[in-house]
Amino acid sequence: MKNISKELISEVIKKRKSATHKGNYGHVLLIGGSKKYGGALMMSAEGALNSGAGLVTVVTNPVNITALHTRDPEIMALSWDEKDELKSLIKNSDVVVCGMGLGLDKQAKDILALVRDSISLKQTLILDASALDLISQQENLLPVNSKLMIFTPHQMEWQRLSKIKISEQTDQLNQAALNKLVPKKNAILVLKSNHTKVYDQAGNIYRNPYGNPGMAIGGMGDTLAGIIGGFCGQFTPSLEIVAGAVGIHSLVADKIAEHQYIVRPTQLSRMLPEMMKKYEK
Repeated sequence: MKNISKELISEVIKKRKSATHKGNYGHVLLIGGSKKYGGALMMSAEGALNSGAGLVTVVTNPVNITALHTRDPEIMALSWDEKDELKSLIKNSDVVVCGMGLGLDKQAKDILALVRDSISLKQTLILDASALDLISQQENLLPVNSKLMIFTPHQMEWQRLSKIKISEQTDQLNQAALNKLVPKKNAILVLKSNHTKVYDQAGNIYRNPYGNPGMAIGGMGDTLAGIIGGFCGQFTPSLEIVAGAVGIHSLVADKIAEHQYIVRPTQLSRMLPEMMKKYEK
């Protein structure tokens, strides 16, 4: 096991070349945000935007779109009722992030099934929150055709998905469960806790030594999923890229916590470009 280090983060965050354009930094599609949980999707989208994704599109309950455009006019949006256009968007995105505030109803299942049936071997798929709970209830909703699949559960979501109790979530059992869940061995697990661990299926593990109790607030994991999406969109996806995203997320939070009791996820996203500039190489 290795610790995520500031040196690793600097290796991950590449200085941008002059002759580039938005198409070089990935199109990230985020799907989620029911009527009740629109904020989860917005915070995730802001994580993707502020971590440097070239293009960010969200597919969400239409009730959320006006608020999203008011907050972030850089982000494109589509109603999740537009199924044909959603299918096309999935096929034409570099990274798909699904689950933040999606819900567990029939419509949510139908959307996840559409993701499952539309994702291709050229793409990175990140599954978070409701998507993980839906798969734990109905395993055939798990997509199998992506190039790389990244799971981002907190420990209770992982308990539901892996059937391993939180108290028994050892590295050995976690990796065994990941291998059983994804026999193709093209997956990464980001198991969120006070010291998040990032696993691949070759036995490699990164532990996050950063972070603070002020991060214990709703939306922090949604924001991380978006940041991972942004990193995978602009850098070549790998275990180190995902670990770097986890590390910078916590380093920004630690900077905020020097002067504040709690760390708001939206505040973390706003500070992210400044911190990425500090660590670029």
